[in-house]
Amino acid sequence: MKNLTDLEIIESVIRGNQSDYAIFIDRYKSKAFSLVKRMLKNEMDAEEVLQDCFIKAYDSLKTFRRESKFSTWFYRIVYNTTLTKLSNSKRKIESQMSSVDEHFDLESDYDFKISEKKDMSEFIKNIIEKLPENYSLVLTMHYFNDMSCEEISETLGATVSNVKVMLHRSRNALRDLVQKNNYAEELL
Repeated sequence: MKNLTDLEIIESVIRGNQSDYAIFIDRYKSKAFSLVKRMLKNEMDAEEVLQDCFIKAYDSLKTFRRESKFSTWFYRIVYNTTLTKLSNSKRKIESQMSSVDEHFDLESDYDFKISEKKDMSEFIKNIIEKLPENYSLVLTMHYFNDMSCEEISETLGATVSNVKVMLHRSRNALRDLVQKNNYAEELL
């Protein structure tokens, strides 16, 4: 049953097989949770928002127009719901994104030890979390959620060229952060 395509699952759920929706949950919960948690920086809030996202997607399944992949449509719901949560919490994203230098805590004693990390992926995710929110989000979507620039564009409501620029700037900021804090030694 898990080998069904997203469109087959949608058709099955619309026909009344509501239990098939669990396949979507299993298929997308990890990557979606990672995205929400990265944006909210709070695991409990992320779980709550993700539940809301799955409910919204389920309730809106009949309106899915099949113009894009289900995953892109779902991540758009996840992204917008998370932004709403952030805005309702009187987020301070504008001040965090106003300056890369202000956001980085480059002089802190926050010491990454690769030996303390379960794997390289976790180590890199921790470095990415030190980036401004917009940089962290784009890198996470592209590298950890395997989303193309086109999918990110649809999710964020930005042009593909704008996503490419954000991705380029994010990579540069990540490179600078790694160099300034000598994380390269830890990565080797």
